[in-house]
Amino acid sequence: MPGVMDFYFDFISPFSYLAHTQLPDIAARHGRDIVYHPVDLKALKLDGGNTGPTTRDMPLKYRYSGTDMQRWAGRYGVKITRPTGHAKGSDRLNKGAFLAEDRGVTRDYVTAAWQRVWCDGGDMSDEALIGDVAVELGWDRDEFLAFIDSTDTETRYRASTQAAHDRGVFGVPTMMVGDEMWWGNDRLDFMEEFLAG
Repeated sequence: MPGVMDFYFDFISPFSYLAHTQLPDIAARHGRDIVYHPVDLKALKLDGGNTGPTTRDMPLKYRYSGTDMQRWAGRYGVKITRPTGHAKGSDRLNKGAFLAEDRGVTRDYVTAAWQRVWCDGGDMSDEALIGDVAVELGWDRDEFLAFIDSTDTETRYRASTQAAHDRGVFGVPTMMVGDEMWWGNDRLDFMEEFLAG
């Protein structure tokens, strides 16, 4: 049975998107299955003691982060576009990953969602975009929207975020193999060195 690589992400994070563009190949090279864990980044940061402003609230850092994103996208040979509606949040899109998990297509879901948000620059909080991701996967739009807005799904989302915190996760993207943790898209090389053993 292949080993597991846990991947903690929030669709609001461009660096989670960038990490995702690389992780499937890394996992395949080392015989790992990726287990995707959607989390509420804002809650996770607060639980970890990070009460400071967001990157969007720091103009110099925000401007630099755009440059950094483009550099990484160039290195990986992928497209990245800052989405519209970025400040409105990603909770509903994050929650959709649970239905994908239930149906065994989490990688397909997160790939489709990131394509619409961080490649095409779509509004991650827009109900039409969220519904379109479901339709792309062959799901019923209304059933999907009802699922992500349900109390049960909210409970799963909170539990996923708490479980991440309990493992020591304080930001995204975070990758874990057993008890070893790497935070940040720029730590993938260290993770791969570990996997190569």
